[in-house]
Amino acid sequence: MEKETISKIKERYKNCDEGGLSAFIMSYQSDERAGVAAMVAKAKKQLDTYAKERGRLKELRFFEEKYQADHTTICGIDEAGRGPLAGPVVAGAVVLPVDVEILWVNDSKKLSAKKREILYEEIMEKAVSVGVGMASPAEIDEVNILQATYLAMRRAICDLSVVPDMLLNDAVVIPQVAIQQVGIVKGDQKSVSIAAASIIAKVTRDRLMEDYDEEYPGYGFAEHKGYGTAKHYEALQRLGPSPIHRRTFL
Repeated sequence: MEKETISKIKERYKNCDEGGLSAFIMSYQSDERAGVAAMVAKAKKQLDTYAKERGRLKELRFFEEKYQADHTTICGIDEAGRGPLAGPVVAGAVVLPVDVEILWVNDSKKLSAKKREILYEEIMEKAVSVGVGMASPAEIDEVNILQATYLAMRRAICDLSVVPDMLLNDAVVIPQVAIQQVGIVKGDQKSVSIAAASIIAKVTRDRLMEDYDEEYPGYGFAEHKGYGTAKHYEALQRLGPSPIHRRTFL
């Protein structure tokens, strides 16, 4: 019987999802052709990567598992945009199901823009509830960035469709909130809920800054998202501040 062509096997491998990788390995591991052996080795490496990722996710659930015995609705909170010269500060609040699996979720700063977009959609699909809150540049100028960040976080909590009984926050404890909360230093790297919230906040803010780029052309908001790059400072010298610039940051 004529062997299956390598090109056909390659197409089959290309279309394998995680569940199909094991079947692919079983089907072709005895094929001695170098090209097929290379694909089998690559499939085994992919399965190993998935296993390691699930181990990482188990560690990311440490705080959720620590508190879930005494709390029914645990919410992760994080923000994006404390440092830019322009645009709002945005907070995300995410309540995840206890047994949810979202592979590759991580601190948004450790992910590419493309990966953040993909994970944003998965979080929105799988989460029990997602809340978003913002504080405007004018509010940042009025009360300072820290207080504006707390304001955005409180608004994100109020935007949830459920009422959490535990908040896991990235580093801070939010004032004027009656819900029990824990501030976790580098929480977006230690808690799956906070990591998810960081992605929601970052993607929401990036999309908003891309919209502002069309409304206020010339500043490069779509590129630098309001941060103080050389191009941004050059545009400020040339055009002056826009309505979304934080005057106290200039």
